[in-house]
Amino acid sequence: MKRFVLIAALALVGCAQPGPKPLYQWAGYQNSVYQYLKSNGGEPGAQIAALEAQLDKNKAAGEVTPPGMRAHLALLYSKVGDEVAAQRHLEAERAQFPESSAYVDFLLKTAQKDAGKNAASAPAAAASQPRT
Repeated sequence: MKRFVLIAALALVGCAQPGPKPLYQWAGYQNSVYQYLKSNGGEPGAQIAALEAQLDKNKAAGEVTPPGMRAHLALLYSKVGDEVAAQRHLEAERAQFPESSAYVDFLLKTAQKDAGKNAASAPAAAASQPRT
């Protein structure tokens, strides 16, 4: 009887296959969002570096970047004033996840409005500064 149980156990272990490969590679992303929220948006440069490294790792390994990762990177780039990189990541998010198109379009439109407001208010702000 012991022999039968041992053979059955070995057969079950031998037939076990690894689980399915995850659809997205989440490594680093969830922790980055957590740290962003925990620090109230502090240290965007470190988070940008970590997420860019994760994007490179995903690409090299042929793994799919999760939804929202590029949009979060766009937020971080916008926070440090790199609007070109922010726009590039939002467009990449839209290309990879077409279902996010309406939201990405809204974000891009809002960013353009804000850039227009800032450009229009810059001369007025400069004129109000005392000359030295």
